[in-house]
Amino acid sequence: MSAKRKTTKTIYVGNVPIGGGNPIVVQSMTKTFTQDYRATARQITALSNAGCQIVRCAVPNQTAAESLKKIIKSSPIPVIADIHFDYKLAIESVKLGVHGIRINPGTIGASWKVKEVVSACKDKNVPIRVGANTGSLPKRLLRKYRGATADALVEAALDEVRYLEELGFDKIKISLKAPDVDRTIVAYRKISKLVDYPLHLGVTEAGPLVIGTVKSTLGIGILLKEGIGDTIRVSLTDSPIREVQVAWAILKSLGLSNRGIELISCPTCGRVEGDVVGMAQRVEKKFAGFFYPLKIAVMGCYVNGPGEAKDADLGVVAKSGNWILFINGKLKERLKSNEVLDRLYKEALKFASTKEAIG
Repeated sequence: MSAKRKTTKTIYVGNVPIGGGNPIVVQSMTKTFTQDYRATARQITALSNAGCQIVRCAVPNQTAAESLKKIIKSSPIPVIADIHFDYKLAIESVKLGVHGIRINPGTIGASWKVKEVVSACKDKNVPIRVGANTGSLPKRLLRKYRGATADALVEAALDEVRYLEELGFDKIKISLKAPDVDRTIVAYRKISKLVDYPLHLGVTEAGPLVIGTVKSTLGIGILLKEGIGDTIRVSLTDSPIREVQVAWAILKSLGLSNRGIELISCPTCGRVEGDVVGMAQRVEKKFAGFFYPLKIAVMGCYVNGPGEAKDADLGVVAKSGNWILFINGKLKERLKSNEVLDRLYKEALKFASTKEAIG
């Protein structure tokens, strides 16, 4: 059983509410050069179609900032500008209409520069994410804590948050990013007890698909299970679409969302009577953009196959190179391999008319 979710303040990134008991929000970040408007716009559209609710774009230079205006106009989801080193880029991004700003205590510079950014955000009612990262902590904190510890992350974020509060600004969300599970969990547990601002969860630089998914699932999943967190980003050295898919899978596995299918499939063994691996992969791909709650089973033999298929909304069980279709737990008919996907999707659309997808 999950712990009761901590109630945090509500902020809005565009029209998306974060915190305050609202559903966990899934974010990602574009991996194109922001100055390439067309490529970035295409990626944002693909991310939105995959279920991304907020997208972040790196703004490393003036050319990238100038591209934001067209990106924001074409984006179906709110856009956050990710700013390091040059406070002027943050101010310019706000003027151009971004829905949020991400700054880092270790890279934005002198306090008067932060003040200028806050003033711009106040004028446009734009929230700020204070992002502390083990890779860019202030040197004094690295000396104080003898490294990029969880305590150093917490203090770095709190220093910035308190300064924003002194400036009368409270449209804040916080992230504490480390590339390992332990520091991530410890840091978020600590700061969750100290502030009521919404928290953005993630294991930064988590790695390629497999190891990155494992680390992200553990780090994000444990915190969510403890009731900590309001928005998440899975950081993978892979397509941002994969990041979104993994993020939704984490939420669905924890019962925090019923969005999309739950695919039950057997690992296969010497009893398998069909290409379960290939079929499961094809089903996963076919239903990648299917956001209605549905349980689909793809099983390989008649040991556990019928039981799992009967427990699912839709199920297929391999039998002598063909597939037996189950609908609502009832055996319906035998299908050839090339008939399975279209039939499952047709039946899924019928379920979609009676079920509601949520975030």
